[in-house]
Amino acid sequence: MVVQNLVKTFKGDVKAIKDISFEVREGEFFAFLGPNGAGKSTTIQVLTTLLNPTSGSAVVSGFNVQKDPFSIRRKIGVALQETGIDPSLTGRELLHLQARLFGFSKSDAKKRAQELLELINLTDDADRKVGKYSGGMRRRLDLSLCLVHRPKILFLDEPTTGLDPYNRNAIWDEIRTLNRQFGATIFLTTQYLEEADQLADRISIINKGEIVASGTSQQLKKTVGMDVIELTFHQREDAEKAKDVLEPWMKDFRLTNEELTLYVDNGAIFLPEMVRKLDGEGIPPVSLNLAPPTLDDVFLRVTGDHLEEKGNRQEGVVSK
Repeated sequence: MVVQNLVKTFKGDVKAIKDISFEVREGEFFAFLGPNGAGKSTTIQVLTTLLNPTSGSAVVSGFNVQKDPFSIRRKIGVALQETGIDPSLTGRELLHLQARLFGFSKSDAKKRAQELLELINLTDDADRKVGKYSGGMRRRLDLSLCLVHRPKILFLDEPTTGLDPYNRNAIWDEIRTLNRQFGATIFLTTQYLEEADQLADRISIINKGEIVASGTSQQLKKTVGMDVIELTFHQREDAEKAKDVLEPWMKDFRLTNEELTLYVDNGAIFLPEMVRKLDGEGIPPVSLNLAPPTLDDVFLRVTGDHLEEKGNRQEGVVSK
């Protein structure tokens, strides 16, 4: 998959995608991160031939999205955020129908439906109407519908949004299997940084229609260039006081309720002095942790915000 100088403009000269370029290798697990409105879904819609680009080019599975969209549709599987699953049909019926639409014979469609039901662990509920499925079961079924024709490339637009941890992990396991055992190329957008960190070979971050960072998870974390000190206090007021006391040491900070996160140079060297200073001010932390940067720290650095909302917070940059 090769994207070059891709632009998508909507009415009123609103540029959802601003001259982006990237490449996804065959068999790669590629994660596309960005805040709401950054251009993630628009990019997927262009790559899956649902939208025409304003300018630039995109080649998917060897075919140009504008010149040969039908060939692309035969090669890809797509799971968008909003599913159109008919609640009056059973899981088995939906899979059988999907297979028939892709040209399978009746016997082959029946066999393929059973294979996919086993893959997503829905054999016991195969003959129940989908309207009675849980949210996690519906997402797993939606994923299986994308796999009927054994696509070479799978586009997943926030496939685990709204799921509980158990069902989210189940979806992760299915996606890993598709990538590792069957060699499918995965293009994933997600609002869960942990998801991208655990699953993706490479990550690109898009913000306001522009790609602002790309690389492996470890490469991106190294770009932060600072240590992370996480402190928890009895109350938010103490965390706010600690922020003022520790200002001489910190480059950036994040304040969330009673938790204070500092970004500092040489954290291990200055940590004992910082703790002594807090003790002297009568605001010792309840807990303290010195950690390497996370993807959330990378995201904050390149976009100015967090991908995962964590309630009321205050952020800042201390100029040195």
